[in-house]
Amino acid sequence: MAIASINPASGELLAEFVPLSSSELDLKLDRAARTFRYFRKLSFAARAECMAKAAEILDSGKRNFAEIMTAEMGKTLVSALAEVEKCAWVCRYYSENAEQQLADETVRTNASQSFMRFQPLGPVLAIMPWNFPFWQVFRFAAPALMAGNVGLLKHAPNVPQCALAIERIFLQAGFPEGAFQTLLIETEQVEQVLDDARVMAATLTGSEAAGQSVAAQAGRNIKKTVLELGGSDPFIVMPTANLEEAISTGVKARTVNNGQSCIAAKRFIIADEIYDAFERGFVQQMRSFKVGDPMDSATDIGPLAMARIRDNLDRQVKAAMDTGARLLTGGNKIEGAGNFYQPTVLADLGRDSKVFRQELFGPVAMLFRACDIEEALQIANDSPFGLASSFWSNDATEIAKAIDELETGQVFVNGMAASDPRLPFGGIKRSGYGRELGSLGIQEFVNIKTVWVR
Repeated sequence: MAIASINPASGELLAEFVPLSSSELDLKLDRAARTFRYFRKLSFAARAECMAKAAEILDSGKRNFAEIMTAEMGKTLVSALAEVEKCAWVCRYYSENAEQQLADETVRTNASQSFMRFQPLGPVLAIMPWNFPFWQVFRFAAPALMAGNVGLLKHAPNVPQCALAIERIFLQAGFPEGAFQTLLIETEQVEQVLDDARVMAATLTGSEAAGQSVAAQAGRNIKKTVLELGGSDPFIVMPTANLEEAISTGVKARTVNNGQSCIAAKRFIIADEIYDAFERGFVQQMRSFKVGDPMDSATDIGPLAMARIRDNLDRQVKAAMDTGARLLTGGNKIEGAGNFYQPTVLADLGRDSKVFRQELFGPVAMLFRACDIEEALQIANDSPFGLASSFWSNDATEIAKAIDELETGQVFVNGMAASDPRLPFGGIKRSGYGRELGSLGIQEFVNIKTVWVR
C-alpha cells in the first residue's frame, strides 16, 4: 500500500510513496550501524557545528518547511512558522549545551578516581506523530545526534514529505549519510526494525495503544524505550487568578494546533464563585474563532489532520451529550470539503461518563465546577493521564499545594503548558515514561558508565 500525503483542508492527493521493501530497509539499518561506528567518535565540536548549521537551514527555509507542514496535516501557517523556529531553537540549544551535559561526572569514593561517563548507545528508532511533524522529530534528533547516536525516523504515514524534508536538512547541515535516515515503512514493518539487533533503543510519541505495542516488543528484546503518549490536561482556575488572562490563555491552550496536541488543556476546572464569568468569556471567545483555510493568516483553526480523527471526535462529543453533558457551543462537523470541526464547549459532564476518561483530540473543551481547591485537585487527578497541568491562582498556599499534589509530569502556574528545550518534558501514569529535552532528555539514550580506578 502506498504512503500518501493528502491535504486535509481539501482532500487533494499531494504525493504518494512506495514503502521500503524488506531488503531496502535492511540496507538502511546496516548503513546506520556502520555510520555509528565512526560518528560516535566525532568530537562534540564537530557535531555541534553540524547542528548549528541545521538551525541555520531551518531559519532560512522557514516558509517552505511551514508550507509543507500546513499542506500535509492542516495546522495554520502561522503556527507552522512558529514550529520551525522552535526546531531551530532546540538545535542551537543542544549544539551549545550537549558537551557540558554529557561531561564526565566525578563521584568521590575510596578509589583514587571514580566517575560517570556518558556514551551513545547506537541507532535509535523514533516513531513520531503527525501533529507536530517537525518539532516532535527535532526534539528527539537534536539531543540524540549530539550524544553521538544515529537516528532512524518512522514518521506518521500522512506526513511523508515532512519526514523526507527533515532528512535532507541533516544531510545539508553536514551530518554523514546514515546519521539520520527516514524510513518510509508501514506500521507492520516496525516489528522488523525493533527486532533487529543493530537497533539499540526506541522512542515513541503517539497513542496509548501504539505505546503499549512498541514497549511490549522492545521489552521482549530488552531495549530501552521512552514513551510520550496521550494527555487530558487539567486547567484549574481559582478565585484569586487574573480571570481575563486565564480565559484568553485557556482558549489558546485548548485550540493550539487545531486542538490536536497531547499537552493541550482539555479539562477546565473552575472555582464555583468565578465559574459563570469564566464560562461566558470562554464560550464567547471560542465562538469568535475563524475556521477555514490554514494557509490564510486570518484563520484561527484549520482542519483536523484526517477524516477519521474528525469523525471520532464527533462521536465522543455526541456520546458526552448522551450521558448528560450540556452543549454550550459547536458540537458538529462542518459540511463540505476538508476535515473541519466546530470549536466546541461542553459542560456538566459526569465523571462516570466514559468520555471523561478519554482524550479529546480536537477543538473541544470540557468545563467543570469545583467548590474549592480540594475538589479541583481531586477532579484534576481523576484521570488515567498525567502529562501536564496548568494552575491559575495568586494565593501562595494554593500554588504550593497544587505543585505538590497535581499528578502530572509538569505543572505550569499562571501560564500555558508548553515544551521548552531547557526543561525536561514527559508524563506519568498512562501518559508515558522517560523524559525528552533538557539535560535529562539527552541522558535517556546513553550508557551511563561507572568508572572506578584504584
